[in-house]
Amino acid sequence: MKRISQRDIARQLGINVSTVSRALRGLDGVSPELKQQIEQLAEEGGYRPNPFAVSLRFDTTRIIGIVVPDVAFTHNAHIVKSIEAEARKAGYMCIITDSNDDSEKEADCVELLLNMHVEGIIICPAQDTTDFSRLLQLRQAHMPIVFFDRAPDMGISSVIINDADSAHKATNSLIDGGARNIAFLGGSNQLKQTTDRKHGYLEALREHDIPIRPELVKCHHISFNSGLSDTLELLRLPEPPDAILASHGLLAISALQAVTSYGLRIPEDVAIIGYITDWVSEMSHPRTSFVRQNLKEIGVKAFRLLLDQLNGDDSVQHIVVNARLELRDSTRK
Repeated sequence: MKRISQRDIARQLGINVSTVSRALRGLDGVSPELKQQIEQLAEEGGYRPNPFAVSLRFDTTRIIGIVVPDVAFTHNAHIVKSIEAEARKAGYMCIITDSNDDSEKEADCVELLLNMHVEGIIICPAQDTTDFSRLLQLRQAHMPIVFFDRAPDMGISSVIINDADSAHKATNSLIDGGARNIAFLGGSNQLKQTTDRKHGYLEALREHDIPIRPELVKCHHISFNSGLSDTLELLRLPEPPDAILASHGLLAISALQAVTSYGLRIPEDVAIIGYITDWVSEMSHPRTSFVRQNLKEIGVKAFRLLLDQLNGDDSVQHIVVNARLELRDSTRK
């Protein structure tokens, strides 16, 4: 059923729309009797203010935009939920867009949000994005922007986890369990997240005087199929890995399937640690050891950085949220 508008109320009462607007906004200049008539018609007709009309009048929408690589992926969904909850507390609405982890679609998402007159953007870049000039241009024009999860090294505020340190601890744990041929599954090397986690992995090997074998390092596209083919390729090596550190949830899940389909046991033959959520860990068999990321904190801090910018703070801030290692059944005791 179509809701009544200010114009409808004005037409029924034979008055100007401006009079209706003043009455509904609680401003002076409208008689008590007429104000009561206007409010009664508004209530009976289900009147609600149009936020976009208000935004045109006051040049503010109270709307922010969010860009994620895959809104259906559990990791991203938890962060977006946290951002939306914080935004609501501060009186902001969110428009959530999905880039499908593709740089061209990501650019379309950004332009769509700009056309919707959002006041700021929180974005996790697509894995193949290399050109950030448009976002830099917007930031230099004082458009509030915050990166989360994946953050290129540039003058835009960001929230990430302790990527290098968490990978270092995960690799050390695999070494402590007796592994010596540890493979690394990562995304593209153009992702700072990948290079930081790989750095932590390599540092742990060096500290234990374990030779670095380039053939055990697979950094390609983040997808289930890519992880599956990379893991199978690792298992066919003359000296296959006895442990795998998977730096993304999809890569961890695909590694688990590849190892079991190859007829190997986890963790007896191959131990696995992944960057996954606790829910995915509990649902997998065996339960997967994982790097627990505080997704709620990432979302909260990302919005608060954006809110700082919305309130006039133009400083660039980089926040690191600590993740911790949770050992389950996929690693040796």
